Amino acid sequence: MTLLKKYAILLILLTVIIFPVLFSTIATKAYASNEKPIVVCTTSVLESIVKDLAGDRVITEVIASPAVCPAHYDVKPSDVDAFKEAKLIIAHGFEPWVKSLKEASGTKASIVYIKGGWNTPDELKSRYTAVASALKDYLGLDLSDRLNKCLNAIDNTKSWLLKFADENGFKDTPVICMLWQKSFIKFLGFKIVATYKPPELVSAKEYESIIKNGTSEHAILVIDNIQSGTDFGKKVANEVGAVEVALTNFPGVMVGTANVTEMMKYNAYLLSQGLKHAKLAEEVIPLKNEISLWRSIAIISIAVAVIFIITTAILVIRLRKA
Repeated sequence: MTLLKKYAILLILLTVIIFPVLFSTIATKAYASNEKPIVVCTTSVLESIVKDLAGDRVITEVIASPAVCPAHYDVKPSDVDAFKEAKLIIAHGFEPWVKSLKEASGTKASIVYIKGGWNTPDELKSRYTAVASALKDYLGLDLSDRLNKCLNAIDNTKSWLLKFADENGFKDTPVICMLWQKSFIKFLGFKIVATYKPPELVSAKEYESIIKNGTSEHAILVIDNIQSGTDFGKKVANEVGAVEVALTNFPGVMVGTANVTEMMKYNAYLLSQGLKHAKLAEEVIPLKNEISLWRSIAIISIAVAVIFIITTAILVIRLRKA
């Protein structure tokens, strides 16, 4: 084999084997340097806030389904992987499984707790501000412009909700309310005559008090929380003669509730429909009572007529015999 042929074979080997490997390594490093950070959120509330603020600058993953209470969520193996890959983990602070997922995953990501409610516009603005700070402090993302737009959108939602509440007669309407919905219901102007904790925590004495207050105050609605279960609220509504309305406090359960402001509007609409049903029931009950009265009168009249006919027939038979 000539020296020229040896060089040619070596060149071919370099081209076919070494160069592709080298190129792949360089490409992988380049991709890694431009890879978007993964932000793991424990709930759909936090995920929706991160999405609104950061958009496509990050990849978001949510752990707990919005259809269940995060405190009762059962973790999956995929959740361990999510924690492991995360650059930042955002939680509320009431999720009992965050610590175990951190230990199981061995994650190096920081965990930031965004504490406080989110069911009123003012509360929600505080949560957006806290999440924006976390994204800046831990990922270096300056989201001040986007934050201002989000805060303005929340203010617009606040105005819409108050106008909607006024148009639909929410103010001073007596209601019984699940505790997790209390701040939202109070914000809308309802008169809360009784509240209840998660059903499994309500004692027999507390249940009696709820029924007593709801009945004496003529509660029109029993406002439930989907994630806490609705059987208890339906039972209470049946006891006091009210209409049960089940709201959600996590976005994403229903179509069109991608974030918390959309969820608030959806919940307000459900409340307006509940009031309409309650008013319709109030109109129907007197009608039912009137129908029942006339039915009773008709039955009595028929009975009297039958007795009269029988009595008359007996008298006629006796007269003929006489």
